Amino acid sequence: MSIHFNQDSKIFEIDTNHTSYVFGINQSGGIQHLYWGNKVKSGDCNRLLVPMLRSSFDLHIENEREEYSPWGGMFYAEPGLKLSFSDGVRDLKMSYASHEIKEDSLIITLKDEHYPLEVDLVYMVKEQFDLIERNAIVRNVGKDPIMLENTSSAVWMIPDMNEYQLTYSFGYWGGETQIKKQNLSEGKMVLESRKGITSHNHNPWFAIDNGNASEESGEIWYGALAWSGNWKIVIERNTYNNLRVVGGINDFDFSWLLEGGEIFETPVFVGGFSDKGFGHMSRNMHLYERNCILPKKHANTLRKVLYNSWEATGFSVNAENQISLAQKAAQIGVELFVIDDGWFGKRNNDKAGLGDWQINKEKFPEGLTHLIKSVRDMGMEFGIWVEPEMVNPDSDLYRTHPDWVLGFSTRKGSLGRNQLVLNLAKDEVKTFILSFMTELLSEYDIKFIKWDMNRAVSEPGWNEAPLKRQKEVLVKYTKNLYEIWRTLKEKFPDVMFESCSGGGGRIDLGIMEYADQFWVSDNTDALDRLYMQEGFSTMYNPKTMVCWVTDSPNGFNKRNLSLKYRFLSSMTGALGVGGNLRKWSDESLEDASRYIAVYKQIRDMVQNGSLYRLSPPSTGNTVVQYVEDKGRGSVVFMFNQSLNFGMNKFHVRLKGLFPDVSYKVTIDEEEPFTMSGSGLMNVGLTIKYKGEYDCKLIRIVAE
Repeated sequence: MSIHFNQDSKIFEIDTNHTSYVFGINQSGGIQHLYWGNKVKSGDCNRLLVPMLRSSFDLHIENEREEYSPWGGMFYAEPGLKLSFSDGVRDLKMSYASHEIKEDSLIITLKDEHYPLEVDLVYMVKEQFDLIERNAIVRNVGKDPIMLENTSSAVWMIPDMNEYQLTYSFGYWGGETQIKKQNLSEGKMVLESRKGITSHNHNPWFAIDNGNASEESGEIWYGALAWSGNWKIVIERNTYNNLRVVGGINDFDFSWLLEGGEIFETPVFVGGFSDKGFGHMSRNMHLYERNCILPKKHANTLRKVLYNSWEATGFSVNAENQISLAQKAAQIGVELFVIDDGWFGKRNNDKAGLGDWQINKEKFPEGLTHLIKSVRDMGMEFGIWVEPEMVNPDSDLYRTHPDWVLGFSTRKGSLGRNQLVLNLAKDEVKTFILSFMTELLSEYDIKFIKWDMNRAVSEPGWNEAPLKRQKEVLVKYTKNLYEIWRTLKEKFPDVMFESCSGGGGRIDLGIMEYADQFWVSDNTDALDRLYMQEGFSTMYNPKTMVCWVTDSPNGFNKRNLSLKYRFLSSMTGALGVGGNLRKWSDESLEDASRYIAVYKQIRDMVQNGSLYRLSPPSTGNTVVQYVEDKGRGSVVFMFNQSLNFGMNKFHVRLKGLFPDVSYKVTIDEEEPFTMSGSGLMNVGLTIKYKGEYDCKLIRIVAE
């Protein structure tokens, strides 16, 4: 049993393989947090379950250490729950009522002292990953409606430290998932999205240490929210050095009318502790995602090498040029050919056609059947791009159903990329999307869907909804999106799905339950990608990280990089190719074929192995290592940015190998040599670069 309750001390203890999470029922009936870190006995925490009063002006301090803090009484911090009862009372006074323990789950029920309101605090223990999944279920057990205003998933208490440092993800379109560190002073820091999607700007996870943690050492407390709509994580340090992290659905422009007998269930907020640095944190999350989150059908399936035609043909797709590209793709060893935007409706640019999901017969006179058969005959599977959540005003769909878009009746909606957002909260819109997607996947032999969303939500009005339910729209939108993906995955289990939102605008644990992989960014520059891929891999599994090799100079920033550099950068995740192969020289195509063949030899290590970030891009020398699960093999990618003052050597010590095992080491195409695992991890390797933007591939195999 990983969960224990001591009846005498009133203390709960949740144990994972290496950590303990302890809290108890205090004298006020509140659920007071006591400890989170390396394994201890719950009895060691008995003396912590005491009143925390300081003065008559500080009666709220005790409440601030509650596992889930309702707003009421003398409580002033970020609440876990805030609401209004039907008589106008906005004060909550909740206390412990009961609990239920199963093998790996704990449910604690809180009740209000007067009103028929209950809240279940749910804890699901993931022992082998040192993680706890938390969420809350709000239940109206009366007859009168209750208006929910803030429904957080969990409150995480971070142990007392002299200093607190926050690590998080920040970015923008073309520069997503970069790593940022921030020292925390007294006050609040808010990470959030108000854009209706996870967003390019911040990603819903946090990691906190004392400022001294490194990649492979130090204590870190961390968490990630499984929600793809508006979200908020508040990190709050008070004047008494208590640090709380509150996260869940964003309360901005949100409310939910909870009728009698109804429940509201919040998304999962998973949290963990590592005493071995950020690398150990990442590896725990990667294993957790592969075993518990990713769609089961393909969680352990190797991602195919794909080709996407967007950068080669743009909107000017047709059967002839797609077959021509497919021939080149098959020649270099591609396994999955994906046609992008422009195949449907009157879609000759981004100003028209979205919403009209019929084959453009001028571009494809025989429909998609001939193209798909040609691709299949070349030994590849076929995939296709869609953007179901959007509509152009210049489309038959919009002309027929202008009321299907989000917006306010007295306002003209803002156009983003010449398109509007369909209101997925409406059942008829959900039915429409499910219908055309089901027809598309039923009629054609499609094995891959790239699902895009190329603009954020704005003006989220739902004119037909009752006034008191207007602010439910974006939560219902996200839940219906999940329902669409869930239904399609059940109907078409062999089809893999990629989540894309103008690049990396929808990457999170919520959509990961349905998405097999993610498009990280529309910026495919191989050097910029190293920074974004570092940030992505901090919280998300590299096998879900799609990386394309595109043309040089790169269209995004005009940087020239060698084909080798571009391939090795993309080989650190799920490899794809997106360049215009019809313009590649025979030599480049031959080299591409060789790199793809090498990737197929090592991709099991990359996609299913353990990741070690040995040197970050910020140093000018990026080093990424992957180790096969049983430690019998490894692959190391090294990337140089610049050489200064004649310094062209870089020393690296590896990780994760068996000390007493002899390994054959091959650096690029050089003559292999033998070293012990101990030597590789302690003596290390000295690598000589030949110039700026040089890169190396090191393969290590147990003898």
